[in-house]
Amino acid sequence: MLYNAHIMEKDHQVDTLNELDNALDQLGKQTLPIQTRSALNNARKRLKQLKRSLEQDVGAGRLAALYQVSQSLGVSLNLDEVLTQVMDAVIQLTGAERGFLTLVDSESSDLNIVAARNIQQENLQRKDMEISRTVIQSVIESGKGVLATDAQDDPRFSKQESVIFYALRSIMCAPLRARGRIIGVIYVDNRAQSGIFTKDDLNLLNTFATQAAVAIENAQLYTRADQALASRVSELETLSRIDQELNARLDLDHVLEITRQWAINGIEAAQGWVALCDDEDAAPNLVSGPQGGDVHELEDWVIAKIQEHPVPQLIPTKEGNPAYFLAPLSHAGKIIGAIIVTHPQTITESDQQFLARLAGRAAAAVENARLYEAIEFANEAKSQFVSIVTHELRIPLTSIKGYTDLIRQRVVGEITDQQAEFLDVIGNNVGRMADLISDLSDISRIERGKINLRFDFITVQNHILETLSSLRHKLDEKSQNLVTDLPEDALQAYADPSRVVQVVTNLVSNAWKYTPEGGDITIRAFAKNGHICVEVIDTGIGISEEEQTKLFTQFFRSESPIVREQTGWGLGLNVTQRLIEIMGGEIGFSSQVDEGSTFWFTLPTTSNQE
Repeated sequence: MLYNAHIMEKDHQVDTLNELDNALDQLGKQTLPIQTRSALNNARKRLKQLKRSLEQDVGAGRLAALYQVSQSLGVSLNLDEVLTQVMDAVIQLTGAERGFLTLVDSESSDLNIVAARNIQQENLQRKDMEISRTVIQSVIESGKGVLATDAQDDPRFSKQESVIFYALRSIMCAPLRARGRIIGVIYVDNRAQSGIFTKDDLNLLNTFATQAAVAIENAQLYTRADQALASRVSELETLSRIDQELNARLDLDHVLEITRQWAINGIEAAQGWVALCDDEDAAPNLVSGPQGGDVHELEDWVIAKIQEHPVPQLIPTKEGNPAYFLAPLSHAGKIIGAIIVTHPQTITESDQQFLARLAGRAAAAVENARLYEAIEFANEAKSQFVSIVTHELRIPLTSIKGYTDLIRQRVVGEITDQQAEFLDVIGNNVGRMADLISDLSDISRIERGKINLRFDFITVQNHILETLSSLRHKLDEKSQNLVTDLPEDALQAYADPSRVVQVVTNLVSNAWKYTPEGGDITIRAFAKNGHICVEVIDTGIGISEEEQTKLFTQFFRSESPIVREQTGWGLGLNVTQRLIEIMGGEIGFSSQVDEGSTFWFTLPTTSNQE
């Protein structure tokens, strides 16, 4: 014990000296011989000196004990640990049988026992918590400590039921004061003996209580801050889960149902609905939630509140029915709908804040899903249009080509040189139109997921050489030098042979178009990292850094006059990229202006590569 037996023995010695001094005082009042009276006076002087010395020792011991226990208070910021430390220290300082710490509830002003310990440093059981709340209340009201050497005879407390019923005797209380207000009371007692505590003990307890109050409040502040932080972290984790679930799929029905379920589960609501506005002026409609014949069927006037008062609001209903809470879905300054819930009890402030945050996230997810649906619809409409157009164009184009060929072959009679020249122009343009229709048809089928590829194990060199043979006359027209760098060992790839020829044709044709006369075009093929890699290298005009970022987009063509001189629609590279990716490969390029370009693509060597 900090306030140990040594100091208690000093206290006992002071009491003994006081009794002896009183005895000598009574003796001095009697008639005594001069020599005896002189000896008596000397004895009393020595007695006073000894008592003063003992009192100083006791005071120093009390201060040392107070300092020692005060040092331990700042070790922890855990509230339960601090409360236990305070009570154990109080019992050690005062030598009390029991100690209780009561705190004032900041909201209800009720007194709550938060710690109860005995001299053996054990927690007291509920049946042992026999204290006088009257004494504690008097300390709170007066703001001063209380000392009762024998509560049974103390006129302040002797008639109190708790004092009589629990047979309380030695009682001492001190207020816990922090920042000018009383936050609680320290209460110690001894039910068996009277006269256990002194005024010095009360002074010591008051001093310690001031320090203890600061330690308790610091621990309370830390605990509240820690709880608030934990609550915020938990909320952020929940919101992160909500974001992941809302954005996992760009499906409007999925987003609406996820929103509704989180609204219900997040605040333990009875039911939940989501209403959406089709446009800014239209009335909102229920799109998710129980409807028709339900116990709490949502009434039209509740939905109307979305437009009447587009703010988070608690909506009372008829007596006996639960209240509604409405959290608007707002996006880009417009109200696009609302989350509506009904709760069997009160919808708390924290519940309302949660629903408001959920609404903010859900609004963005709803709008994204709507935009995605609109894009999907537009893409489907575009694909259908392209499919119809390409189909309808093929018929007259085939007719034009057929009749042109018949005229050119002089089936219907002789033609002049100028007419033959005109027929060549028609034939070339028919060819361009056929290429365009073919590319548009491929894009349409790819986007609709209806393109059919026939995969097989192929020898890549054979298909490269086949392609180059069909393009040889074009290369010769511009006196371009063709170099092939193909290994002797067969390079086996798993792909659609006709689509590989289409890809190589597109890349070599581009190299031919944008490489000047006398330039070089090189075709390389080699195995690399489990794939077959093919490169088409030219010494042409190259591509600027700005245009490189747009190269594979549909209908993109460079603004360079040299490029614009060549025929094309800006679809070839887009189709090429999509075909390579469908076959499980990759495509890329590198280029320098006025130095040339290298286009490469890879093909898988096995049938199970992703």
